[in-house]
Amino acid sequence: MGLKKKSKVSAQFNMSSLTDIIFLLLIFFILTSSLVVPNALNLQLPGKKSNTSTPSKTRTTQVFVDTKGKYIMDGSSASFKRIDQKIKSLRKEDKAIVVLTPSTKTPNQYVVKILDSAFRHGVSIKLTDPR
Repeated sequence: MGLKKKSKVSAQFNMSSLTDIIFLLLIFFILTSSLVVPNALNLQLPGKKSNTSTPSKTRTTQVFVDTKGKYIMDGSSASFKRIDQKIKSLRKEDKAIVVLTPSTKTPNQYVVKILDSAFRHGVSIKLTDPR
């Protein structure tokens, strides 16, 4: 009598296809992360100590932003348009820095406008501790 044996179904999971996918994803993320170039601001954060002190020939422009979004540049009230023009004129100078001091409760949008203006015009900006 020729009885056939029932073939058993294997309960093991084949990992080879899963490891192939993981390695492909790993290669993809490594390659794409090396191609990403950060588009960052030239910003010096407060509390960060640098080894070099600010040279005396560096021209600094002080900008203060109060809680209502009003700008004070070098001791006098100024509109954003005037500050933007001043930052644009500082672009021509080699060592010009804008020192930005926000109030403690200043909304971020007013601070970011100044940071964006300095970034667009290629001027270094230093953000100081809020007052």
